[in-house]
Amino acid sequence: MLKGRFAWIALNLIPNITPNLMRRLCEVFVTVENIFKASLNELLTVPGINSGIASSIFNFQESEIEKEIKEAEKHCLKIITLMDEEYPLNLKTIADPPPVLYVKGELKKEDKFSIAIVGSRQATLYGLECSQHFAKELAGLGFTIVSGFARGIDTWAHKGALQAKGRTIAVLGSGFNFIYPQENMALLEEIILNGGAVISEFPCNSRPLSFNFPRRNRIISGLSLGVLVVEAAKKSGALITANLALEQNREVFCIPGRQDSFTSRGTNTLIKEGAKLVLDIDDILEELPVDLKV
Repeated sequence: MLKGRFAWIALNLIPNITPNLMRRLCEVFVTVENIFKASLNELLTVPGINSGIASSIFNFQESEIEKEIKEAEKHCLKIITLMDEEYPLNLKTIADPPPVLYVKGELKKEDKFSIAIVGSRQATLYGLECSQHFAKELAGLGFTIVSGFARGIDTWAHKGALQAKGRTIAVLGSGFNFIYPQENMALLEEIILNGGAVISEFPCNSRPLSFNFPRRNRIISGLSLGVLVVEAAKKSGALITANLALEQNREVFCIPGRQDSFTSRGTNTLIKEGAKLVLDIDDILEELPVDLKV
């Protein structure tokens, strides 16, 4: 019988099951262990659980966990669940925390002092320089810089933190067998060598599918005290992250850009709607409670 953290790992391996569906299942069956004891008919009473998902849960084989643990070991990953002490404190507070995290590197208690930096994959030189500059300054003060490992703003945010010899956490939208983008493999290794972490909620064989990335974004904001949006078009993943941050009661900061710049339309709109305009690092620090400053 599946117990404890192994039951969480098993549930996370079920195809097409989202964190919201996991939460509903736990509400109905009280414990994650009870989910795997339920009959097909009982599983089908849960809103959003279709016959395919119910069948996958009912017919789950424990050997799948053994395979997944071996895959994780191949990449030197820790598998952390909501039950574990190492689970990030900030992330526990959101409405739909990922029940399982695959972690390469090390998470630390001081990561509760994290700031996310996100923005466009097709950033301008101005945006890239801002991302790097603010990441370097914040990391130099002791903040952990969180970003999404994507091309553009995310990559330069990670690099800025590393330049300051600071901590940075990269959140993937895929499993570790399909690192994306591939050209950032050297950056991944540099993050680990400098004491940071690369994490994913997705099982090792999960591909970087487009619908994974909005789901990933709630982890970026959830890990952080606030989100700094550097450049973002009107429809972009960075704006999704900003909206998730607001839902999670996180601060949202924006660097303004040219009014005729495609990559600044989103950030300028966020400022117009009430996000904090940022010209220098003090604009961020003054919004954080005094007892949370590092």
